[in-house]
Amino acid sequence: MDPYFLQIEMLPAMHGDCLWIEYGRGAVARRLLIDGGPIGAYAALQRRMEQLPEGDRLFELMVLTHVDTDHVDGLVRLFAQPRPAWQFDVRDVWFNGWKHLEQQTLGANQGEFFSALIENRLGAGRWNKAFGGDAVVVPEEGPLPRITLKNGPTLTLLSPTRAKLDRMREMWRKTLTRFAPGDLEAAWAALATQKKYLTDKTLLGSTPELDARLLRQALPDRAVPNGASIAFLLEYQGMRLLLLGDAHPGLIVASLKRLLRERGQRRLKVDAVKVAHHGSKSNTSDALLALVESPRFLISSNGAIFRHPDDEAIERIIARSVVQPPELHFNYRSERTAPWDDEVRRAELGYRTCYNLEPDAPMVLRLERAD
Repeated sequence: MDPYFLQIEMLPAMHGDCLWIEYGRGAVARRLLIDGGPIGAYAALQRRMEQLPEGDRLFELMVLTHVDTDHVDGLVRLFAQPRPAWQFDVRDVWFNGWKHLEQQTLGANQGEFFSALIENRLGAGRWNKAFGGDAVVVPEEGPLPRITLKNGPTLTLLSPTRAKLDRMREMWRKTLTRFAPGDLEAAWAALATQKKYLTDKTLLGSTPELDARLLRQALPDRAVPNGASIAFLLEYQGMRLLLLGDAHPGLIVASLKRLLRERGQRRLKVDAVKVAHHGSKSNTSDALLALVESPRFLISSNGAIFRHPDDEAIERIIARSVVQPPELHFNYRSERTAPWDDEVRRAELGYRTCYNLEPDAPMVLRLERAD
């Protein structure tokens, strides 16, 4: 009997995120897409879409974690294709737009564009469907939201909270200038003028010195859009991925503690962690790493724009990972990641590295489990 599999591909999304996830058994695969990368990396997503066999282009879920342009632009471009060119379908799209923020939404313009596209292409019935059309949000009390997709995988929501969305709402309102928040007809009209979206434009542990350095560097991320990022735990047939988007570490720690209390566990054992915010030093904390038992850490970035991953984040992962030696997976060999491919450094600090050596191909991690 064929084993069950869970596969994550970090597409070459430049300085952003575009995660393609498939699960199933044998030749039967179902899929999710998380974020679309910046507009300059759209060709990678398009190539991957074109590899899907005819008649098998359904996504169980697409997630826009938040509307920073290195996450949203590729999805806007994908959804902006003319109707005849659409060669995929999707059961549910998770994205907190303005209407979800008002219930109580990031580049605000792109957020409105994506909102208008969901409404016009899919209809409101497939927008945050798993949450009854309401916000994708972690409640202040009680169990964490747990959603089961078709054929078995479960997603446990870890971020955002209502407080994070409220802060995002105010930033959204202040940065949106071309039309009123939530005016999707105006957003739809404005989208038609956006040429970039049009399809015809073509450490073995630690040392005292490192401990001191990491303590000085422990400054948490306070960016409002990142705080509103959707993050979750994906579990399938005993295999687990921790997908953190750009979420704030304090919130993830709080949610993990809630989840561990529910399960009566001290640590969450996973197969891989997709490191938050492309390996920014402000999004990976000692407290977070202490709660997670993972042999692999995945970093998506080519080092452009914001020069991620930060050395401090990689040092922290190496020094504080519960599993030793940790394995670092980079979807680019870049100026920021190449220095970690050093035998002396690996021997001194105790870690392993995996690099994607094909610039136009995704970094693939495939997990398998027999009955």
